[in-house]
Amino acid sequence: MELGLETLLPWKAAAVGVWLAVFFIAERLRPRAVEPPAGARTRLGHNGGLWLANLGLSPLIVVPVSVLAVDYHLVWRPEWWSGLTGLAIDLLLLDFLIYWWHRFNHEVAFLWRFHEVHHLDPFLDATSAIRFHFGEVILSALARAGIIVIFGIPLSSVLVFETVVLFAAIFHHSNLALPEGLERAIAKLFITPSIHWVHHHKVRRDTDSNYGTLFSFWDPLFGSRSATARFAAMPIGVEGREEPPLLKLFARPFRSAAAIAQKET
Repeated sequence: MELGLETLLPWKAAAVGVWLAVFFIAERLRPRAVEPPAGARTRLGHNGGLWLANLGLSPLIVVPVSVLAVDYHLVWRPEWWSGLTGLAIDLLLLDFLIYWWHRFNHEVAFLWRFHEVHHLDPFLDATSAIRFHFGEVILSALARAGIIVIFGIPLSSVLVFETVVLFAAIFHHSNLALPEGLERAIAKLFITPSIHWVHHHKVRRDTDSNYGTLFSFWDPLFGSRSATARFAAMPIGVEGREEPPLLKLFARPFRSAAAIAQKET
């Protein structure tokens, strides 16, 4: 298993890195929305700083927790739940569960403390897809470990799903202008920028909607799809909140709500 990880993880990192670079360049050549020049460099620094912190966590916590969960998973899956069929079922199941995990991150106050850091980004581009507080990354790793144990999900399915999710997140956070007909066609099955940008709209009723990560049918199915359509000047962020400096972003989930509100008024 360790030899497999040593081979697969570098390939995963390389593939995601290339995908991120392609969208980072493409969205600047063909942007859908215009980012205000003031603060653009700062927000990229914030996104990069949060990502670097999580990069160190991956080999120390995230990967070992997932491997441990695979080693101790429950053995109950039938024979037909294996191979390519099993992989397809695992991807559908994991995306269904990540929909609910994302939704809980908005509805449970403790989880929102950490997830809010992702939403405080005042604009969206491909780098927003890797902007998460290290606390959320740890909590997500623990939640994923529980799912792996309960459903007996093999490490191969976990790695494929994580790679696909990163590809999808980079795509739907991006500011790339897509042909309208193409985006409408993609949106029938998958989350697109027009769907996910509404999730980052600086209006709380829209922030608390459009929770899908990969497939676009979970939100309509569970009544969480926003009726708001993305528009050119859509403000991005958290309603009533502004993005603080990087060190305060790291500390923010651990401060009281009253202290944050007092500081920002």
